[in-house]
Amino acid sequence: MSAVYDFEALQINGKPVPLSQFKGKAMLIVNTASACGFTPQFAGLEELHKAYGKKGLVVLGFPCNQFGAQDSGSNGEIAEFCQLNYGVSFPMMAKIDVNGATAHPLYQWLAAEAPGLLGSKSIKWNFTKFLVGKDGSVLKRYAPTDTPASLAEDIEAALAA
Repeated sequence: MSAVYDFEALQINGKPVPLSQFKGKAMLIVNTASACGFTPQFAGLEELHKAYGKKGLVVLGFPCNQFGAQDSGSNGEIAEFCQLNYGVSFPMMAKIDVNGATAHPLYQWLAAEAPGLLGSKSIKWNFTKFLVGKDGSVLKRYAPTDTPASLAEDIEAALAA
């Protein structure tokens, strides 16, 4: 696999989404959780979606329950939580694993393309973010502590490329 477009994921409603449908757009891919200290970042992700969506940014949320069991609900419960509490209108995908033998192939690829601190390929916590360029390559990995607003300059550069 050489580009994000080679992957497919399931929407939170279970429908398959080939990521090739986002060709030519920048993407911000985030593993999310509904009961995490970083959960308020949903509001910032929604702001990025509203500010840059028409300019070619796609924000994709991937719920994950691997960190402190902080997203234990069903896909339906997660979708409802995100919409009711944060007005999330960007695409939310079905819950996945991001680490280990059961990690989604997309996340295996993302982690290999943009290793974390000291070359670590594992995802350390909820709300790790990956910025993907319009050519489908990973531009940068961001820590959970990096707020969505702090990514604006990099997003603008990716959209201008």
